[in-house]
Amino acid sequence: MGRPSTPLLSPDAIAVAALRLVDRTGEFTIVQVADALGVRPSSLYNHLSSKAEIVEAMRSWVFREGSFEADGAGTWDQVVRTLLRRYRDCFARHPRLIPLVTAYTVSSPEVMSMYDQLAETLSQAGVGDSRLLDVITMCDSVVLGAALDLAAPDEVWAVDLARSTALTAAIREAGSGRERADRAFEVALDVLLTGIASMVESGRLGP
Repeated sequence: MGRPSTPLLSPDAIAVAALRLVDRTGEFTIVQVADALGVRPSSLYNHLSSKAEIVEAMRSWVFREGSFEADGAGTWDQVVRTLLRRYRDCFARHPRLIPLVTAYTVSSPEVMSMYDQLAETLSQAGVGDSRLLDVITMCDSVVLGAALDLAAPDEVWAVDLARSTALTAAIREAGSGRERADRAFEVALDVLLTGIASMVESGRLGP
């Protein structure tokens, strides 16, 4: 039997083609994805019916590419720290995808599973239902901001233009690249988790 004249399509194949475009330019169109796969745009709709579905397929793909696995072992703060580290690692490979995924409703099964565990863990830690999404949104902000930070240049701030002696000293001491970004992320997690614990204890994250 001869090989098909066009490549076999699947949601994953479409997601990967779209992701390559996003990695290069920060955006994609249906026509561009179809061209990259050597098919007509109408062929894509047999697998993913809209741009929103392609974005969700990319969201699922980066979680599977990053081998995201939830781990419920440890105290609540250890579980949350592990979840957020893995979440960051998934999007750190594709920082240009972040503005796109934040513009669409989350429906990816893999990502919803992560949010399920995050919500259950925070709830068991004492975060009330009325404040739970506030805390989850804060976690999102920390993680996605930290993932974007990994794509920053080695020299984030022009030290020669800093007027404050405090800022000048901080820039010189901060280091650069992945080491600086990782250290900043761990500080953010410390502040986040300590703040949640403190607010739960004081009743400010109650029902």
